[in-house]
Amino acid sequence: MIVGVPKEIKSHENRIAVVPGGVEALVAQGHQVLVEKDGGIGSGFEDAAYTAVGAEIVPDVNDLWSRADMIVKVKEPIAPEYERIREGQVLFTYFHFAADETLTRTILDRKCVAIAYETVQLSTGELPLLTPMSEVAGRMAVQEGAKYLEKNQGGCGVLLGGVPGVLPAEVVILGGGVVGTNAAWIAAGFGAHVTILDLDLDRLRYLADVMPANVDTLFSNRRNILEQIARADLLVGAVLLPGAKAPSLVLRDDLKLMKDGSVLVDVAVDQGGCVETVRPTTHDDPIYVVEGVIHYCVANMPGAVPRTSTLALTNATSPYMLALARKGWVRACQDDPALALGLNAVDGRLTYAAVGEAFSIESVDVSDVL
Repeated sequence: MIVGVPKEIKSHENRIAVVPGGVEALVAQGHQVLVEKDGGIGSGFEDAAYTAVGAEIVPDVNDLWSRADMIVKVKEPIAPEYERIREGQVLFTYFHFAADETLTRTILDRKCVAIAYETVQLSTGELPLLTPMSEVAGRMAVQEGAKYLEKNQGGCGVLLGGVPGVLPAEVVILGGGVVGTNAAWIAAGFGAHVTILDLDLDRLRYLADVMPANVDTLFSNRRNILEQIARADLLVGAVLLPGAKAPSLVLRDDLKLMKDGSVLVDVAVDQGGCVETVRPTTHDDPIYVVEGVIHYCVANMPGAVPRTSTLALTNATSPYMLALARKGWVRACQDDPALALGLNAVDGRLTYAAVGEAFSIESVDVSDVL
């Protein structure tokens, strides 16, 4: 198989989908790997590191897309890339279709095979290709929130950990999954008082057992959410419904309860956000203010720490990429039910029901395309 690895072109996206070690493994299996010139520079991998293990460096990105049987990326294709997608070509990347109707319909029109990292799901419910970036984003959410709480950034001037004689900041986290757990660890480490809200009582019991004393757990319902956001200096949105649009747990009018200069970091922005006023922002222009609340809604947060993020992501994606290259997408998905759940679109047909529900598009069962 010819595997293409283009340079990411989303704003400040410095990750790359395959590191030199991954190229070496593909070449050892007899595959050809095309890497766009300077594609790995942002993550600290120079072209020479790729050629040393057998990759071909391709200066022309259109040439790379036209030759590759499978394109492996980090972020979803954006407008300049749409016309490069060929019918029958396999795209293996994050898509987050439920938050982007234009992308969804474009992929269906291009009749490619779209395999989404974020919906590959193990029988345990774990999302193995989403987990590493959720870990990074959860930790970064607190790091960025702390920065924008500073007065010179427009915030209310609160230090997360406080000091002796001064109470610490209140950090409220909506969702106790991977993002929420990692956000809680970092916020607690800073010395903040943290409250995690979730619907899953078993998950709350687990968090209550493993979290430090400055982290409390609370059942998530409308009343509790409103009470907590009124106290919050930093609110972290960490809600996930796999492959589906995130629910709006906080409405625009609810923001009037929050303190002026408080900060909202919604990691769920990739799936539409769990706060009604959320819209995607970029690293170039990361924040905006609604009802006195600073919104940080960068849709590719891990792109700001590309070295860590690239290594963490490729550790997880490489086994699946190798299987797709070795077996082809049909056999690989037949052999691995987790990977089959990653199939979102095949030959113009939508194969992930939650995306179809978001945009009223008919979907077919994945077994129909396998």
